[in-house]
Amino acid sequence: MRIYATCVYLFLYTPIAIIALFSFSAGRHASQFQGFSIKWYGKALSNPFVMDALETSLMVAVASAFLASVFGTMAAVALQGIKGLVRTVFDSLIYVAVMIPGIVIGIATLIGLVTVFDQLNPLVSTLWPTGFTPPKLHMGMGTLIAAHTVFLMALVVIIVRAKLVGMDRALTEASSDLYATPMRTFQQVTLPIIFPAILAGFLLSFTFSFDDFIIAFFVAGSETTLPIYIFSSIRRGVTPEINAIGTMVLGVSLLMLITAQLLLQTGGKKNK
Repeated sequence: MRIYATCVYLFLYTPIAIIALFSFSAGRHASQFQGFSIKWYGKALSNPFVMDALETSLMVAVASAFLASVFGTMAAVALQGIKGLVRTVFDSLIYVAVMIPGIVIGIATLIGLVTVFDQLNPLVSTLWPTGFTPPKLHMGMGTLIAAHTVFLMALVVIIVRAKLVGMDRALTEASSDLYATPMRTFQQVTLPIIFPAILAGFLLSFTFSFDDFIIAFFVAGSETTLPIYIFSSIRRGVTPEINAIGTMVLGVSLLMLITAQLLLQTGGKKNK
């Protein structure tokens, strides 16, 4: 089993290590290491198209992660008070949302948004004052944030609910016995306990949104995120600059994932 596990890990991570290694090549070919250099990192960071795509990805990731954390936490707390068949149904829907392939979510979101826009745009044009150009709903930053938020909410719900399940119910019951309102109990008892899980959910949501290509490809419209830019660039050939961009994205993603894991572990130790 150890040999098998080693082979699997080598198969998964060797290509990633090669990309990181060749991002430091001084040559112009992505598959040939010709001396150590960091010039491709500087070139990537000075590329205006890369920076515009990075800015778009950061804006979408931050907004999506924040909204998913807020709405996901609200849903997780609400589900704690639901029992029986209704809770089972909602639990199933949450896990299904995580398991559905990204391409299915992307196509379904695209069809849904296009259908809604086709219905709303004529209505807005009719109700808009005469002489003024009515706004037109279209694919762009808003649809990107909405699509990612809906997808990431399920992830936050799962993480926060796991924290809520492990929380000592006597704490909230004691707060109620001391005549605290439900909102005050949530603010002073529940929220401090589950906050590490909320922050971990935010970081994981940020990572998933920042790295997402499939869903963004369908709903981005004229916007270009960093994964979409990378995909468009490699169609013309892989360069050391692309390797450098991929290595930087990998580094940020690993940092977020490690931080989220440490937060979850720290929060679990404090509860014990």
